Amino acid sequence: MQTKLLVLDVDGTLTDGGLYLDSTGNETKKFSVKDGAGLVIARTAGIKVMILTGRESVPVRRRAEELHLDYCVQNCKKKAEYLAAFLAEQGLAREEVAYVGDDWNDMAAMKLCGFVACPDDAAPEVKAIAHYVCPQKGGEGAVRGAVEKLLKDAGLFEQAVNAAFGAGV
Repeated sequence: MQTKLLVLDVDGTLTDGGLYLDSTGNETKKFSVKDGAGLVIARTAGIKVMILTGRESVPVRRRAEELHLDYCVQNCKKKAEYLAAFLAEQGLAREEVAYVGDDWNDMAAMKLCGFVACPDDAAPEVKAIAHYVCPQKGGEGAVRGAVEKLLKDAGLFEQAVNAAFGAGV
C-alpha cells in the first residue's frame, strides 16, 4: 500500500532540537534546505505532509507555508490522540501513514503508523521502534533521508525527483 500521509515532528526532526531566542524574546529555528527538497518530492509523489508538534512557533508556520505543506498542527500535547482521530476522519489505514520523529513524545503516535523513521540522534527508545534510522541527524536532512527511503521502496523516487526538479536522476 502506498504512503498517503507523512507526519513530521519538528524539534529534533526538522530542526536540530535547539531553541534559539533572540534578545527581544523572538524564537528562531534552523531548517535544512535538504529536508525542504525531500518534502517537495514527497508532495510531487502525491504524499500529503503534516507537521505535528507540541510547541507553537511562528517559524514553523512560516516554513510550512513556504513548502505548501498540507497540514500544520501546533501546540498538540497529545499527538497520538490527535493523529488517531485525524486518521479515522480521513479514512487512512495504518499502512498509508509514515511518521518521522525523534523523542519519547512521538512514540505513541508512531505506533499508529505503518512506517516509522527517525534521525540518527533520536532517543534510543525511538530508534528501537523505528523501521528506518536515517543516517542524518535532526535538522540535517533526516526528513529527506526518510522521504528517499519511502519513495525508493515504492519505486517512485526517480519519477518524483524528475517531476519536481527535472533533474534526470
